[in-house]
Amino acid sequence: MDKIRIVGGAPLNGTIPISGAKNAALPLMIAGLLTDETLTLENLPRLRDVQLLFQILSNHGVDHAIQGKRNGQDDMTGQTVDLSARAIVDTTAPYELVSKMRASFWVIGPLLARMGEARVSLPGGCAIGTRPVDFFISGLKQLGAEIDIEGGYAVARAPKGLAGGRVTFPKVSVGATHTVMMAATLAKGDTVIENAAREPEIADLARCLTAMGARIEGAGTSEIHISGVPRLSGARHRVLPDRIETGTYAMAVAMAGGDVTLDGASADLLDAVLDVLRGAGAEIDVLNHGIRVRRNGHGIDPVEVTTAPFPGFPTDLQAQLMALMTKAKGVSHITETIFENRFMHVQELARFGADIRLDGETATITGVERLKGAPVMATDLRASVSLVIAGLAAEGETTVNRVYHLDRGFERLEDKLSRCGAEIERLSA
Repeated sequence: MDKIRIVGGAPLNGTIPISGAKNAALPLMIAGLLTDETLTLENLPRLRDVQLLFQILSNHGVDHAIQGKRNGQDDMTGQTVDLSARAIVDTTAPYELVSKMRASFWVIGPLLARMGEARVSLPGGCAIGTRPVDFFISGLKQLGAEIDIEGGYAVARAPKGLAGGRVTFPKVSVGATHTVMMAATLAKGDTVIENAAREPEIADLARCLTAMGARIEGAGTSEIHISGVPRLSGARHRVLPDRIETGTYAMAVAMAGGDVTLDGASADLLDAVLDVLRGAGAEIDVLNHGIRVRRNGHGIDPVEVTTAPFPGFPTDLQAQLMALMTKAKGVSHITETIFENRFMHVQELARFGADIRLDGETATITGVERLKGAPVMATDLRASVSLVIAGLAAEGETTVNRVYHLDRGFERLEDKLSRCGAEIERLSA
């Protein structure tokens, strides 16, 4: 199993290209199930989760073809992929595939809408909370689906097709919003989704679906209106830049020091994050082609942050911010409100010498002058990259184990950081 070795202390200087957003790419790929024509996705990141979803979609009969590189492109540039679901050959998503990635459960919406049936294993994924699929199931039921849980599978039927309806989520859910929105595009009549997620990835999916012929209004707000259409066509769509990757590298620069341009980043996707980083002492400049992040000489200031659904501070950057705050000049507080079990990185950060105390959903971080490199173990996708951030500023050598978590969501992380001066390398087992 691969490891990542880091020798801390080097500032970061240069340019880091920002990849297409994983959290947008996955639902966009699943949307290909809604049409028998070709959906072309540009700027698709090269990630383990993307490769796994190719396998899952192939099980349903979706063909994919990766287009060749254009002049000036390299492995840091997103790939262009054609997806074709001309014929759905199987409406079952088996446990052995779905259990590896939670987002694959979302195929239940398009399969049900297009084929009138779906049998999808209840999901697995990284252990950062229960994250039940109740909202998915209740939402689809409000569109007329009959859904039973049989042997660990959600068995959904709508033999006469889905019908528009009013879907109200008791709590904001990005995955459920994605799923119900996709299903409603082919439902008969109008659908209103209330208390919808507002994340940029929701609006990105809506733009793609609209290009395919869907009729959607209000995506990006808490109320989405969808008028069903008989069929969707193919389209070409570019995946938006990854705001979580952007925030992660911005925090890495704030931690290690230096001057880095995050090429292709979009500042308006993470206003709350950039405000927090400015409060921590980083200099942030918004450019036409990205974001410039600097921290030269000035120390890190403590912050008070509570995670929240968009446009608040994202839970997917909570671990990275905590790593940054371990060297702040004072006491910081981070409150996690989205997932009940997302502080598993705390014990690993403590191995660097970090001073972190947990009280329920709030972590109190007292900054220390020095972190010392240590062998550490990744516990989930975002926690794993927080250990990399700590390692960049720690004295001596750090080894991050179980880096397959990193490969799920960060494209060529060690290459991007080493190009900017970090002493970091992947060690193959």
